[in-house]
Amino acid sequence: MDAPAGAVIGIQTDHYDDGAGLTGIEPGTQYNVRATYVCTGGVQEFEPLAWMSGTAVRYTIPAGVGILDLKYRESGYDTDFAGSFSSGDAFLDTLWTKAARTMYVNMRDNYMDCPTRERAQWWGDVVNQLKEGFYTFDTRSHALGKKAVAQLAAWQKDSGALYSPVPTTIWTAELPVQMLASVWSFWTYYLYTGDASAVTGAYPAVKTYLNLWTLDADGLVNHRKGDWDWEDWGGDIDARVLDNCWYYLALDTAARLADLSGNPADVAGWQSRRDSVKANFDRVLWNSSRNEYRSPGYSGDTDDRGNALAVVAGLAPSTRYRAITEVLRTHLNASPYMEFYVLEALYLMGAPVVAEERMRNRFAAQVADPDCHTLWEVWDKAAGTDNHAWNGGPLYALSAYAAGVRPTRPGWTTYEIVPQTGTLTKIDTVVPTVQGDIRFGITRSGTKVTLTLTSPGGTTARVGVPTYGGAQPVVTAGSTTVYANGAAMGSVSGLAYDGKDASYVYFTVKPGTWTLTATGTGRLDNRALGRPVTANNSLENGDWGGSRLTDGRFSSVAGAKGYTSNEFSTADVSATPVWVEVDLGADTDLDAVRLFPRTDTPAAGGGTAGFPVDFTVQTRADGGSAYTTVRTVTSQPDPQGLVQTYGFRTTTARYLRVQATRLGSPAADEPGKYRLQLAELTVPTAATTVTSNYTLENADWGRTRLLDGTTTSVTGAKGFTSIDFPSADVGRTPVWIEIDLGADRSVGSVTLFPRTDTAAAGGGTAGFPVDFALQTRTESGTGYTTARTVTAQPNPAGAAQTYTFTPVTGRYLRLRATRLGAAATDEATKYRLQLAEIRVA
Repeated sequence: MDAPAGAVIGIQTDHYDDGAGLTGIEPGTQYNVRATYVCTGGVQEFEPLAWMSGTAVRYTIPAGVGILDLKYRESGYDTDFAGSFSSGDAFLDTLWTKAARTMYVNMRDNYMDCPTRERAQWWGDVVNQLKEGFYTFDTRSHALGKKAVAQLAAWQKDSGALYSPVPTTIWTAELPVQMLASVWSFWTYYLYTGDASAVTGAYPAVKTYLNLWTLDADGLVNHRKGDWDWEDWGGDIDARVLDNCWYYLALDTAARLADLSGNPADVAGWQSRRDSVKANFDRVLWNSSRNEYRSPGYSGDTDDRGNALAVVAGLAPSTRYRAITEVLRTHLNASPYMEFYVLEALYLMGAPVVAEERMRNRFAAQVADPDCHTLWEVWDKAAGTDNHAWNGGPLYALSAYAAGVRPTRPGWTTYEIVPQTGTLTKIDTVVPTVQGDIRFGITRSGTKVTLTLTSPGGTTARVGVPTYGGAQPVVTAGSTTVYANGAAMGSVSGLAYDGKDASYVYFTVKPGTWTLTATGTGRLDNRALGRPVTANNSLENGDWGGSRLTDGRFSSVAGAKGYTSNEFSTADVSATPVWVEVDLGADTDLDAVRLFPRTDTPAAGGGTAGFPVDFTVQTRADGGSAYTTVRTVTSQPDPQGLVQTYGFRTTTARYLRVQATRLGSPAADEPGKYRLQLAELTVPTAATTVTSNYTLENADWGRTRLLDGTTTSVTGAKGFTSIDFPSADVGRTPVWIEIDLGADRSVGSVTLFPRTDTAAAGGGTAGFPVDFALQTRTESGTGYTTARTVTAQPNPAGAAQTYTFTPVTGRYLRLRATRLGAAATDEATKYRLQLAEIRVA
């Protein structure tokens, strides 16, 4: 700058007063670091010594000062971003990247909760940060974890209580469950680093602290209030469930540390307490009438945190998984801190699609925020800081479970790769370890899966090759077949068969570069492919048969026309309904079914022959005897040879049945004979039929409700809604909804049914898009074609709007909105994209 002597320049970031207005922050203490420079005369330069954090720098420059150059110098902990995750899913990739960025700016002399307000080493945050950091940074970052462990132990009170943040003499309050979580994380540190000295030195502190806790008459832990009786932000906290989960994890760690540190006499004592919790947890805390963990006397909403942590701790038996998955699908009480464990629990239970859905639901606003490159402290950005590393659960979940890369012995001497790809078709990841970088990729295309692995020296990896329900998968390593017909075969140096289960074929591999390919695996878009079919009325001959309903052929050809019932003299078969059923092999999440009509012969009078007019879609769980109707269709219009998709609320089932009570027109070659006839029936993986970048899912709203046949908004089926935006103009972050139509087909019109349950502020329809485009993409295409552009759409006042265009061929139809309609009266400042139903013709 060129400035006169005495001129005063102020420098601060946009986060200078991050603590303003927050609960617990005393007025006058909300401010962070700033700099003031008093100029000397002439040309000079100045760089503040203290670091600041924010997304923008604000300068106060008086008149008469000439600025010659403005620069900033990024500083941070001495480590590099050595880890990575990419999937081709823009939402999840952005979420991972924002979590990684959040981690980095919360690392300096110690791990921090946030870089602006306290800059303090809260150990609840550190527990999450350790796991995130192992997948993000090179091994130089491990020193920060080692320091954190040493400091927590060294600052133990004379009473034996542990507390954080440390180091400090100003705040010395014990948060009991955070301290239990801290003890658990010591073993995590050892597992990922192999550094025994870092954790064995803390064992005396662990022993002293855990001896402050006692068991009650039920054999479970007594609640310890400490100085701050805090389990999580938010409400509906079932403390007894959480306490026992944390205590169990801490006891298990104490037993391990005792053995590792040369104190074998202590092991049995820790194990005895641990086993008491294990033996009594389910007996006391499982509520069989509600199918959830709920402590006696707790009357709040179901605590998703406690149910999730029971899975993470290993206290919940696998027989509870289905019920707990439902809890985590429908209850949203956890703060971002405890959301970490909700996501981990879903992957541990083998529910990756539900985990993805929960991430999309809970983190949508943070991913959509164009001005914030980090993740927030709480779900409401204004209620906390917008940079809090305890919120990085998705980073860990995606790297450790979606990609599936986790150590199984300390220091990564052995590790596993068991990917849970959910709806993703591609993952590439790099995991930095003390043995070297692990590079892994998986690609899923049709009935083929390809895994690539570069495994560092000093390791043995156990790799699970996903079969995705394929009946007869074949696995090759390079060009050698190593698994076929349900058994190992072939021989490849460095590779050994290690068993199989319902979902994977396992191999152990030595260091090196590997390519494993599986063919004959299940399809993402059709879980019914090749699955057994039964019917109460079926004609079997050279062209037709039950097995041809799931043979992968979407049109009717000689020798494979599909399924047909026997003939009826009338379309009305309500007295003797016709049904056809697919066995999917195991319980799975379902939210849609696609019916492909017969295509070889038209109906008498034109159109499609044999397509059902009145029918229900029913499901039955494995081991169940009763069927649940998930969708009722009445007066189905003639499909004109085009595939029809029927959505419904997500359910878990093994068997899917279509039961018809009224049949469609007979074929032209037998005009007096009515039949149920279909070329193919497909069942897509849940959450893949309708996708969106910013969706809100709850008891009333959901993506597949756009295809559930309900054209008005009613309780439990209001339609689709996006997250809320502060402005109708979403041009910087367009909102889109996309429907997978099941196959390439002609599309010439789209009808949008508006939300009808609540009016807009000022009258009319709420949430109907104003500026938007209708786009299509073919099955093999990568780009979208705009079929129709709509600008300044008038308020539809509750009436359905049909948009016609020159017919185009596509499998995917996308509505992309850049300006939203009026906000609803019950949230007059929140703008959303909202629709009751979409019909495609």
